[in-house]
Amino acid sequence: MMLNKNIFSKTPDVSPIRKGFGEGLALAGKEDTRVVGLCADLTESTHMSLFKEQFPKRFIEVGVAEQNLATVASGLAAMGKIPFITSYAMFSPGRNWEQIRTTIAYNDRPVKIAGSHAGISVGPDGGTHQAIEDIALMRVMPNMTVVSPCDAIEARKATLALAKTDKPAYIRLSREKTPIITLEDTPFEIGKGSVIYENDASKKGHKDVAIIATGPILFQALKAAYSLDQDRVGVVVVNIHTIKPIDQKLVVKVAQEYKSVVTVEEHQVSGGLGSAVCEVLAEHEPVPVELVGIRDLFGQSGTPDELIKHYGLDAESIIEAGRRAIHRKK
Repeated sequence: MMLNKNIFSKTPDVSPIRKGFGEGLALAGKEDTRVVGLCADLTESTHMSLFKEQFPKRFIEVGVAEQNLATVASGLAAMGKIPFITSYAMFSPGRNWEQIRTTIAYNDRPVKIAGSHAGISVGPDGGTHQAIEDIALMRVMPNMTVVSPCDAIEARKATLALAKTDKPAYIRLSREKTPIITLEDTPFEIGKGSVIYENDASKKGHKDVAIIATGPILFQALKAAYSLDQDRVGVVVVNIHTIKPIDQKLVVKVAQEYKSVVTVEEHQVSGGLGSAVCEVLAEHEPVPVELVGIRDLFGQSGTPDELIKHYGLDAESIIEAGRRAIHRKK
């Protein structure tokens, strides 16, 4: 069992993904004294405070100076530390992309960059604070691993796993409380996606469409797959928490089996998960693909639910994309 049995209830359990990061970082600090934390004046907001409280001598507050944040962390990594740096994703990697590229990725330093408050679900903060280009910014960078957890449990596991790698990495975190999709014993491995749900129609042999999603918007993909079962549309839902390196084997496998694909992300469709999936399928298994994401637009103020619907990321929009993908393969 990989899926929380309460996920389809009217009131699923919820928790902030960034809290899962903070818990994971504190655990990583206990396991390895080389782990250090650096923040750009957002310790409480990013939940790095959970690490700071336990390991104050291993915490550095650099202030509102994201470029310094990246550069100092690179130096610490060169001296054998495992630095985690946090800020809002709009500022890290948004503001300090060049420092991350030159001092961290180019030198292949094992700095872990946590971008909090990513996506449009930041809500009323508006378009200036809604990072919806961050996956593309980091995915294009050589040496960089890119992780986008679907819930707080997965964020904790991802943080612990990243602390044990010797590569630079970016982990994407959202602000709002989001549904708990996975379980404590759901397997997690960097670079390995998972089939997290298969509806009854699919189990009965109706292999119609594969939905591949990342981050907390995976919840909307699950709702879509659940609803499509009423029309006997067979759907499998794949959780791609690691966008780089992407699990090519799994992407190709579900494309071969279902012959059409929908990708879902709270990010621009350009350069994000959809692009990564299309790159794999163009080379290995060309099938119809529908991309659900933000299409060359900036964010704006609104409640998270309003924005998810406005930008066509809700379950109803994913259902429509699924039907289009199925139609295109006929």
